[in-house]
Amino acid sequence: MATSVKLLRLNRRTLGKLVVVAIMMFGFGYALVPVYRQICEVLGINVLTQKDGFVAAPTNTQVDKSRTITIELDGNSQGPWRFRPTTRSIDVHPGELATVMYEVVNTQGRAVKAQAIPSYAPQSATPHFMKVECFCFQEQTLAANEARQMPVVFFIDPKLPREVKNITLSYTFFEIGGAFKAAAGPKAGDGTG
Repeated sequence: MATSVKLLRLNRRTLGKLVVVAIMMFGFGYALVPVYRQICEVLGINVLTQKDGFVAAPTNTQVDKSRTITIELDGNSQGPWRFRPTTRSIDVHPGELATVMYEVVNTQGRAVKAQAIPSYAPQSATPHFMKVECFCFQEQTLAANEARQMPVVFFIDPKLPREVKNITLSYTFFEIGGAFKAAAGPKAGDGTG
């Protein structure tokens, strides 16, 4: 009998430790996104808050017609949707204003909040890729089964090194905050609707 009591205490203690570990893992996972944002901001990689968010459209810019840069577009998704560029590449001249579209389709029967993170290759092109308008500047809320086309308006700074002839603009679109609940309205059968 004493052995079974000791075994029961040992099992309870082990269960308690497992619950604490599970809570700590959940807390770590929940804190990972803001920590990731801060690390990326400090290191200047995959920056979520773009410094060029309020760049005015270029005025009286000299377009360098002697050069053509191929912008290759890519889309990755981490969540309940389809996300892709509507075209795979576009040729632009440095200084020329260009617009590309990305399409997202929420495949879930619930609303979701999402954020896009841009990245560039080669990395040396990053300071020369100037976005005037971008869906990545703010969180996106997608209604259940909503499809949306979102623009990116940009220009390439003519100071881009001459050896750079191709730039890849890639976005990773991911859900933030877990399941997002839309504003509560009357529910069927509750007598209010």
